[in-house]
Amino acid sequence: MTGLDPVTLQVMAGALHASCEEMGAALIRSAYSANVKERRDCSTALFDAGGELVMQAEHIPVHLGSMPDAVAAVTELEQRPDRSWILNDPYRGGTHLPDITLVSPVFHEGRLLAFAACRAHHADVGGPTPGSMPAGSTRLEEEGVTIPPTEASPEVLHELASRMRFPRQRLADLRAQAAANRIGALRIAELADRHGGERLREAMTEILAYAERRTRAALAALPDGEWHAKDVLENDARGTPRDIALRVAARIRGDSLALDFSGTDGQVEGNLNCPLSVTKSAALFAVRALTDPDAPPSAGAYRPIEISAPPGCLLNAKAPAAVAAGNVETSSRVADLVISALAGALPAPAQGQGTMNNLTLAGEGFTYYETIGGGQGACPDAPGPSAVHVAMSNTLNTPVEALETEFPVRVREHSLRRGSGGAGRNAGGEGIVREIEALAPLRFSLITERRRHPPRGRDGGADAALGQNTRNGESIPGKTEGDLAPGDRLRIETPGGGGHGVQ
Repeated sequence: MTGLDPVTLQVMAGALHASCEEMGAALIRSAYSANVKERRDCSTALFDAGGELVMQAEHIPVHLGSMPDAVAAVTELEQRPDRSWILNDPYRGGTHLPDITLVSPVFHEGRLLAFAACRAHHADVGGPTPGSMPAGSTRLEEEGVTIPPTEASPEVLHELASRMRFPRQRLADLRAQAAANRIGALRIAELADRHGGERLREAMTEILAYAERRTRAALAALPDGEWHAKDVLENDARGTPRDIALRVAARIRGDSLALDFSGTDGQVEGNLNCPLSVTKSAALFAVRALTDPDAPPSAGAYRPIEISAPPGCLLNAKAPAAVAAGNVETSSRVADLVISALAGALPAPAQGQGTMNNLTLAGEGFTYYETIGGGQGACPDAPGPSAVHVAMSNTLNTPVEALETEFPVRVREHSLRRGSGGAGRNAGGEGIVREIEALAPLRFSLITERRRHPPRGRDGGADAALGQNTRNGESIPGKTEGDLAPGDRLRIETPGGGGHGVQ
């Protein structure tokens, strides 16, 4: 324990959380791309001087759980007040290449006090496929520009953007990220001036310790034991469809938890591979959701949890393996897997849609990317929500009005997919139907899951409906690329969520 009284600690924790939310608001409102300003595919957080996550906004789980590795990648570099860092390398703290992270050190009275950081999914980062989300990439270099931890000088940002499509748009979003970090740094400095730098350091230390105590107490209330789960991914878009197995053993001992992903299949030729940072992010999200979701959103909550995956397996891939879909689809399956294992120790929901239904469109002068929501699994005491982004995604949909105004498309249908949720004592949520008509020649890419294996019900609840994709009424694979002529229609019907309990 520190010398801080509980009231002062809560006030400072609230101030740090408000700072993260303000950073996010500034990023969203000043961004150029629909991906950030409409869908809010971005995240903001504050870290202590050692690089531990102290506080985060309620943004994208797959961003926030992996961002500590991005900050760790720059903490050993020389810091000074006028220097910031940029990176997206999945093997040095990133997720997949479109997610670009900016990290800015914060000094007080000449001493490093904290880091402000933000991550945003950019609509394009180069590579052969517009939108940088190819369905069938096999190496990282095919997915865009890889940025190791690099000083984010204006010259560097211009050079990086020049290697991507529509560099002025990329620079606009990067400037929005830089503005978000400046706001975070300003709010940290104001807190240090008001309470003193040492007092603020003490508060950050205690926030981490308090989150750890909360999580340990939640784990200690569960029975000791070991539980196993297995699930699959459907095809890596390279040849004949096949199932790729993921396995986990969850071991609770007292107030700690170990998650061991041994037995998971090896990394694949396609892009479903995960860097370990993404695997950790998904696993930590699942544990937090089931144990103490109201604990302070800081790295202290992660301290009682040990996560391991054999090097070279799908969930701890080695460079230069492709990872574009690992961040979106494999992370969703990892969350499913951990929840299924921990269902042996505590009440847990049925499976949600388990996919982000990634759609990329590109045409003359633009690239566009979105994820599409679906059904959430039912809980023991409540039905599953419908038409929501599930698990590792927490974005919004792009409104029809914004999509049709900015891009040469017409949304023919955007509706609930009635009957797609699994039946049960509590029914699973319904998926979404989204049908888009091209008004100009377009290139599209789809990366989707749960097209062959449905989201499972729990405790006697029924499985949800499979998702399906069609072009002009003809079925197309879950992971594919192609062209749309004016008048062609692309229809995505997303999975529902599983039901819970016997009806």
